[in-house]
Amino acid sequence: MFISMFGAVESGVIYAIMALGVYLTFRVLDFPDLTVDGSFVTGASVAALSIVNGVPPILATLFALLAGFLAGCITGLLHTKGKVNALLSGILMMTALYSINLRILGQPTLSMLHETTIFKQLGSFWSVTGIDNALNSLLGVFGLDRLPSTWAILTVMAVVTVIIKLVTDFYLKTEVGLALRAIGDNKRMIRSLSANTDNLTIVGVGLSNGLVALSGALIGQLGGFADVNMGIGMIVIGLASVIIGEALFGTKTIARATLAVIGGAIIYRIIVTLALRVDFLETGDMKFITAAIVIIALVAPKVHQVQREKKRRIQKRKQLGGDSHA
Repeated sequence: MFISMFGAVESGVIYAIMALGVYLTFRVLDFPDLTVDGSFVTGASVAALSIVNGVPPILATLFALLAGFLAGCITGLLHTKGKVNALLSGILMMTALYSINLRILGQPTLSMLHETTIFKQLGSFWSVTGIDNALNSLLGVFGLDRLPSTWAILTVMAVVTVIIKLVTDFYLKTEVGLALRAIGDNKRMIRSLSANTDNLTIVGVGLSNGLVALSGALIGQLGGFADVNMGIGMIVIGLASVIIGEALFGTKTIARATLAVIGGAIIYRIIVTLALRVDFLETGDMKFITAAIVIIALVAPKVHQVQREKKRRIQKRKQLGGDSHA
């Protein structure tokens, strides 16, 4: 059980980078971008091809980020300069990326199992520190038999994700970041202030997909392969992370909202892991579980709000009734 939860948190921290990208488009820009399903695979594909051809893993991961940024910029161009509907521009780019990703990979699946990935390099460096033995010895006191082989991925990726979160917070508080937020709130108003909303939208969608591709590159290296179909449903997973996080942690400030997204991504992976441990559910039920989680996360806060409103009305009626009798 502990190993399953550990794996869920480990992958959840990496998927949180993708969720932050989804947050930028859907919440900040109010842009329904479906490019995510394609750019996630683009990140994994570019990283896999680069690593197989001898490119250092860190450089390959940066190439993946740039490829995702480029894909997002094209989506933004289709919408702003080509005057294509936002939803349709994302669908068109996602469809085009399927063929592009297949071209990059050269085959449906490209293995990295025998290649040096960023996590293998990290593991070899981490093993020298002796941190794994110390943490596992500490957990052994609580009677846990099965312990993680390494804490390197979770620890380092948690730090990387927090750094990306802090950079995102800082960026959204700059002049350009405030303009991006204003576009999502009221595009007409920001245009009246002579801001170039087209360029800002292109950059915003590009940054979003850059983060998505970065997450895809890391997930691909974690699993040891890149597959042309590994991005199916990623947009739903990203939205689930955003919605769950917002429902549980709130969105009063940007810093709180981005933290909520990271928390939502981790909680989503934990929920899926727990659901798959139920006897009658199988791995093939993943998409159904994801849809169910999103529906519950969307409906539950609304139902709770309605119940609170009913209670308030009842209390007001009682107060009015008491006043009239007095």
